[in-house]
Amino acid sequence: MRIVPSTLPRYVLTVLLTLWSAAAQADTAQDVHAQLARGEAAAALQTADRGLASKPQDAALRFLRGVALMDLHRNDDALAQFTTLTQEFPELPDPYNNIALLQARAGRLEAARQALETALRNYPSHRAARANLGQIYLLLAAQTWEQMAAAPTVDPALMRKLQALRALLASEVMNTAPPRAAR
Repeated sequence: MRIVPSTLPRYVLTVLLTLWSAAAQADTAQDVHAQLARGEAAAALQTADRGLASKPQDAALRFLRGVALMDLHRNDDALAQFTTLTQEFPELPDPYNNIALLQARAGRLEAARQALETALRNYPSHRAARANLGQIYLLLAAQTWEQMAAAPTVDPALMRKLQALRALLASEVMNTAPPRAAR
């Protein structure tokens, strides 16, 4: 016996379509994530936009869209995407982490620090946010010490600390672990 969709009760069709739609959205997010992992940011952005056309409130797809924008160096657009996510889903830590990265890229270290502290208030064990906050603190220290080193009288102990911090920031360890975006 063959079941024809029109013979199914309306509520069964609704449930089936809802489940199929949710599965399709999950597949879309997986596709975007895979494209980003392969370095195909432009394709990922297009896939995310197509998925969001049918489900504009999907937080995961919107987040991945922001990551694609970051990878395309469309930082202002990415910042707007993540900021909107923080307004609608203030409990999520990853948008704040990525806002911090964008702020750091723009040289706005204090704004980056604030975003990371918000991420950690929302999710204290968020590893990327914690690591990024440590790096931001180092950059803030360097910035402060650089300002102090420009003073007419410079403390030799401060200069030694500044030189050590410069060496740390220039080291391979720091260069291989820049502030990380959440994916």
